[in-house]
Amino acid sequence: MQRIALFLIVAASLQAASPFVGRWNFNLTTPTGNRATWLGIAEQNGALEIWFQPTGGNVYRVSEFQMKGKQLQLTLGKPTDKAPRTVLELDAAGDKLTGVMRRGDNSQPLEGLRAPKLDRKAPKEWNKPEALFNGKDLSGWEAMGKASDNHWVVKDGQLLNEDHGANLKTTKTFEDFKLHFEVNYPDHANSGFYLRGRYEIQLESEPLTSNPPERRIGSVYGRIAPKGDLPRTTGVWDVFDITLVGRTLTVVRNGVTTINAQEIEGITGGALDANEAAPGPFYIQGDHTGGLKFRNITVSTAKR
Repeated sequence: MQRIALFLIVAASLQAASPFVGRWNFNLTTPTGNRATWLGIAEQNGALEIWFQPTGGNVYRVSEFQMKGKQLQLTLGKPTDKAPRTVLELDAAGDKLTGVMRRGDNSQPLEGLRAPKLDRKAPKEWNKPEALFNGKDLSGWEAMGKASDNHWVVKDGQLLNEDHGANLKTTKTFEDFKLHFEVNYPDHANSGFYLRGRYEIQLESEPLTSNPPERRIGSVYGRIAPKGDLPRTTGVWDVFDITLVGRTLTVVRNGVTTINAQEIEGITGGALDANEAAPGPFYIQGDHTGGLKFRNITVSTAKR
């Protein structure tokens, strides 16, 4: 009898769980190109807690939402003189959310897929590091967007973004890896180094008051704040060693572990797509500020 009662309690709990609970990835087609967004929905004591990652900027908690029958409606952002607020209307069925995104009189269909777990063990061995940057030219890299916006050059054996403009990505894609790079920033710089094209490691030399910890140098932008209080200096080389296996991330900056085997819950702003199960390129943000220099960019891939 006790086993039956326990089974009924568990079954009732499973039935009561909202079908919206989970992490959801959305690929969007916009007039300016492909974009990606993310929803994280949890349920506690019968109430939903919802986090939204827009196509740019940082993930944030959604405060305005309601259930209308079986449909979940979210109201996002703040209205301005030029743009009304965005409303998402979503229905859940298994591993998919479908619905529409409305902004004033404009609407766009939505389809969100349940994010993959990416629960992989670290490989027993890694391949030897290979150079992603040869110190001579941009072989293996390509600028994103208009050619006229590209200000990436090679000078003195270093990869330099002379002015804000195009982002730069690798022509190869990667799954699990150990990444090494060294970066030198001018004052008030703001950039990022994207892993698989979806997760931004923040690079910046702005005043501490400009950003909260989860948006400062070495963070997974908006999601994971680095631990420790390493010096912030400009005009010197900052050394990063980054390991990513599935969703598990470790970041070592200047020999100090600042993120230790933590899970990346989802994509960050600026993600190239929301296809988290697929390999992706590295890309360096060049559209915020110029003057950043990189050298010794290498990657070791998992030996399977």
